[in-house]
Amino acid sequence: MYAVPDQAGRYAVVTGANSGTGREAAARLAAAGAEVVLAVRTPEKGEQAAAEIRAAYPGATLQVRRLDLADLGSVSAFADELIEAGRPVDLLLNNAGVMVPPERFATADGFELQFGTNFLGPFA
Repeated sequence: MYAVPDQAGRYAVVTGANSGTGREAAARLAAAGAEVVLAVRTPEKGEQAAAEIRAAYPGATLQVRRLDLADLGSVSAFADELIEAGRPVDLLLNNAGVMVPPERFATADGFELQFGTNFLGPFA
C-alpha cells in the first residue's frame, strides 16, 4: 500500500469524499496529518464518512462541506466559504464525477450532466 508522506499543517479538499476513492483519499490524507475538507453533494453521507474516518483515525481533523459540481451556484458558494475561512488550500483532489448516466440529464445550469459535472464544475 502506498504510504502518504507527512501532511501535517496542510489543508486538503477532496471532492466526492463520501465514498469510494474520494473517501479513501480523504482518510489517507487525514491519517497523514492533513486537515481535510470532505466536499460532498449530500452532507449527511459526508458526515457518515467523516465519522468512519474519525473512528479509524481518532486524531483526524475533518470538515464536511456541501459541494454539487452539477450546480455552478454551489461551486461558487463553496469557493466563497473557503475564501471566508481565510486558509489557503494546499491540496485539491478533484475526485467527484459522474460516468455514463443512464439517460440524458442536465445540470442546474442546463449543461449535459457528465460534461457539466466532470469538466465545468471543477473548472469553475
